[in-house]
Amino acid sequence: MKRFLLPTILLFFGNAAFSQNNKSQIKKTLMNYINGTSYNETKLIDQAFYPEANLYLTKNDNEPWIVPVSEYISWFKKAKKGQFNGRIGNILYIEDFNNIALAKAEILNPNNNITYIDMFLLKKIKNEWKIISKTADSETSNLSGDRILFIVSNAHYYGDSELPTGNSYSEIVNAYDTFKKAGYTIDFVSPEGGSIPLAYINTTDSIQKAYLYNSDFMFSLKHTKKPSEINPEGYKAVHYIGGGSAMFGVPENTGIQKIAMTIYEEQKGIISSVCHGTAGIVHLKTKNGKYLVNGKTVSGYPDTFEREGAEYFKQFPFLITKTIEERGGTFRYSPRNSIHVEEDGNLITGQNYLSSKHVALKIIEKLESKYNE
Repeated sequence: MKRFLLPTILLFFGNAAFSQNNKSQIKKTLMNYINGTSYNETKLIDQAFYPEANLYLTKNDNEPWIVPVSEYISWFKKAKKGQFNGRIGNILYIEDFNNIALAKAEILNPNNNITYIDMFLLKKIKNEWKIISKTADSETSNLSGDRILFIVSNAHYYGDSELPTGNSYSEIVNAYDTFKKAGYTIDFVSPEGGSIPLAYINTTDSIQKAYLYNSDFMFSLKHTKKPSEINPEGYKAVHYIGGGSAMFGVPENTGIQKIAMTIYEEQKGIISSVCHGTAGIVHLKTKNGKYLVNGKTVSGYPDTFEREGAEYFKQFPFLITKTIEERGGTFRYSPRNSIHVEEDGNLITGQNYLSSKHVALKIIEKLESKYNE
């Protein structure tokens, strides 16, 4: 048995690495398409497509409209090269097998209240991934292109223990659904990037169940971005998700700290958190060296609700309430299973998963009021 164990493990990780490398290359091809069509860069579009590729579009009478890629590229030659034309693209999904792949992208045109869904078939040709066909359809939409960044953790266990933990799925979904319905686009960032552990999944909850079986949504959780992949200028707010994982990896991550404070200080954006996600804000400092929570009223999961003496609790690197108060903040909360949200300027925090939706609504309200000033 032992003689076969090592080769099997090596094969598993080798295949995983191969697939991940494939996805990275496929993503590059799709980004050439997205950036090329958003900025009229015909060379990028040409790099993305196989020369004999066709686009299968739809005319007004719903008849198929087959467009050779050469004709498609010519449409963008009529516009000014390098000038943004209003198209905002997001990769939603990639599935690959050896040298073939399927992909899905969302193309927003907020000026016309239209969202296009593009579906691609790709093939690796001469060691390069190329789009060999594309089809698309559209619908009216309220998606604005404005983005919210969800901050999540890669920690699968409480500290150095073997006690499993995860990011609160209910907190992710409750906030995500609220932002999505209001027209926002959500991205995920974690200290290491890639897949994250999930906890507190309740499939009797219709919203949670719907997202659990939504391949685009689950793809985004499996492929969270690294801090180095995030441009803070693209976001209106950051939102720290709770769950036991939130206590580990996120609070001390300097890359995430820089992203959050750049959005908060330089772009006058919002920092928000819910439940144990508030752990993520305790180490944040302003440009003048003061802790963000100094002089602020904050909510989150209070220390008094923890099970003192429990093994998971012994693993905590710090206590949320105690640390915030030591750093000049005021910590407020309500009885268990109550909705509680605190708003202090551009810092918005909530007590628990029940507060997730309400924190999101408060963020939306604040952002919308800024737009209308």
